[in-house]
Amino acid sequence: MKIYIHTKFQNTEIQAFKVALSPKHEVVIKDELSSENQKAQFLDSDVCYGNPPLDWANETTKLAWLQLNSAGLDPYQQLIDYQFKLTNLKGYFGQSVAETTVAGILAVYRKIDELARLQTQKQWVGTLIRETLHLLHKAKVLILGSGAIGLKTKQLLSGFECDTTVLNSKTIGQITDYLPETDILISTLPDTSETKGLISKVYLEMLKPTALFVNVGRGTNVDEKALIEILQANRIMGAVLDVTETEPLPSNSVFWEMKNVLLTQHSSGGWMEESSGKVKFFLENLERFEKGEELLNIVDLEKGY
Repeated sequence: MKIYIHTKFQNTEIQAFKVALSPKHEVVIKDELSSENQKAQFLDSDVCYGNPPLDWANETTKLAWLQLNSAGLDPYQQLIDYQFKLTNLKGYFGQSVAETTVAGILAVYRKIDELARLQTQKQWVGTLIRETLHLLHKAKVLILGSGAIGLKTKQLLSGFECDTTVLNSKTIGQITDYLPETDILISTLPDTSETKGLISKVYLEMLKPTALFVNVGRGTNVDEKALIEILQANRIMGAVLDVTETEPLPSNSVFWEMKNVLLTQHSSGGWMEESSGKVKFFLENLERFEKGEELLNIVDLEKGY
């Protein structure tokens, strides 16, 4: 079986792939090929790890299984009549994203971001900042999305005795019942036709002035223009944004200059062992594939996850 590794890995992970796969399979590494030869090698492969160009995926007739290097499915929602199995890394980033979520909230609530700026200016404010700080303890939190990220976040927040509600696709219609009393609104939603622009201006305006908005789902989940207007008018306390509608965030975006916005630059899915863990996950799923067993994280493109 020919296995094509499309993702850029460090040498240690590449060697892990080769050691584990070479005895039985032909292993082809994208970065070891000339750019002219990459597509041809992909089209001749049985299995691919990574996120190849959409047109390659639409063109292949030999591929039996594509394991994505992401939880997100963009642009593969546009696949046409594909015959291969498609899996992603759904749930893999739950713990890391949840930790960034809580870290971002605490940074805003305890003014860590502002104190860091003051440190670069060698400016001591001490007592003056104390009365502006907030407690996460027993905050009312509304989490949109009941996947791994949402549930892990709820688990971490339980240590602060937060009053946390999680809404999923079946209960999202109840959102207006919770927004007016919500201290922290967290979106962990995927990018689907149902979630695009879901967090609208109407919903954002229902939040109280002390509310904090956190988005670790997808930038398309929120009406970004409305969010900017509300933040500029100080209608809510602020926002922690791991994701934005356009990434990388353009240099002319107003988000860069807004003191009530904390940008974590879509880094929340990362940790030092992220890549080695991906190799392990793929090898475990490959064993299932070889045995004809059901693969982990089969994607339903109609649902969008």
